[in-house]
Amino acid sequence: MEIRLEIKRRAIAHSNCLESSDPCPPPAINSEQRRMSINHDRAKKLEDAVHEVGLKIKHHEENIKFLKAQKNGLDNSILDMQVALGQYQTVIKSGSANGELPQVRSEEETIEHILKHEKSAAGIWCQLKTHHGTQASQLPLMKDVLGIVALLGKVDDDNLSRLLSDYLGPETMLAIVCKTYDGIKALETYDKEGHINKTSGLHGLGASIGRPLDGHFLVICLEKLRPYAGNFIADDPQRRLDILKPRLPNGESPPGFLDFAVNMVNIDSVNLYCAKSTGYGLRETLFYNLFSHLHIYKTSDDMLQALPCIRHGAISLDGGMIKHDSVFSLGKRVIDVTFPKSSRRSNLPQNYFEIERQLKEMKWKKERTVEDIQREEALLDHARFNFDMKKQEYLKFLALSSSYATQQSFRQEGSA
Repeated sequence: MEIRLEIKRRAIAHSNCLESSDPCPPPAINSEQRRMSINHDRAKKLEDAVHEVGLKIKHHEENIKFLKAQKNGLDNSILDMQVALGQYQTVIKSGSANGELPQVRSEEETIEHILKHEKSAAGIWCQLKTHHGTQASQLPLMKDVLGIVALLGKVDDDNLSRLLSDYLGPETMLAIVCKTYDGIKALETYDKEGHINKTSGLHGLGASIGRPLDGHFLVICLEKLRPYAGNFIADDPQRRLDILKPRLPNGESPPGFLDFAVNMVNIDSVNLYCAKSTGYGLRETLFYNLFSHLHIYKTSDDMLQALPCIRHGAISLDGGMIKHDSVFSLGKRVIDVTFPKSSRRSNLPQNYFEIERQLKEMKWKKERTVEDIQREEALLDHARFNFDMKKQEYLKFLALSSSYATQQSFRQEGSA
């Protein structure tokens, strides 16, 4: 009788539960089941994390493999171009056996004048380049140095060279040109009190060769210069800038106007492209920032008649000079460091300069590829470190879980 009453009571309770709007509570989960569920989720997350880092490692390894193959291809192309240029240079040397090329003589004269500035940064740089050649370029603080302003451009005649050098002034002519700001920081270091460290950088290097650096010096950072944003003259091997020619108020061109100074400097083909990390050449960066829209006129009278359209200065071949709008430079000036004179180089084949340009571009691409490889290798090392950490964490968790399960099994056997 009691059994029938209990069955009836449970049936009524179940019926009430079905009629209620609230669902029946789920079966109770004991703490052991909850712990096992949490452990399973935790193990899955750790396993997924290890797998994800593993994929990153594979990705970086594939990138490095691709970049190294690209670098090898560039190395082969560079070698082929160097061989081709070497063959041309052999012909040039044999053709000039009776004497040095005028350009070489002119450049050597400029270097001699720079060396007379014994305690200058430019003098120290020229001393190293003259006596140690390529070894000097491998010094950490010299690797980023492209050269001296006076040696990075050439002009067609001595008079124009003196005028442009006078306009810039000796301090700018002797300025060191670096590719990046890191190169500038390597040239001069400081102690904790902010004083110049005379034993390192260019100061220490100068002292070591008997040329202690005295006074301040200018350093130009190519990567920080704002490049010319316009177009280039079409099909011009010198990549001259296509700057709008000046006009008088009546719309006519000023008489005697020759060109902009920035376009009258000749630049070695190796520096026409990729002279800085962003791929720009020296004309649209260094010389555009030095000369801007400086006008060149035949005579001072021509220059004075053009005053209404002169905004960034002008010089005339007979010695007149306007620094900028309405600021005239007068008097006789002594100029010792000038730009070298260009050689005509008519004996060189036309594709010589194209090969030079391509070689410079290939070397620039190689530098960028090496940087990409180094970056990927750093990321790979970091990913491998993370993989080891994640793997250790995962294995430690599995070991702890296994140990706990073993203990629980022993307890159950003991209680049985």
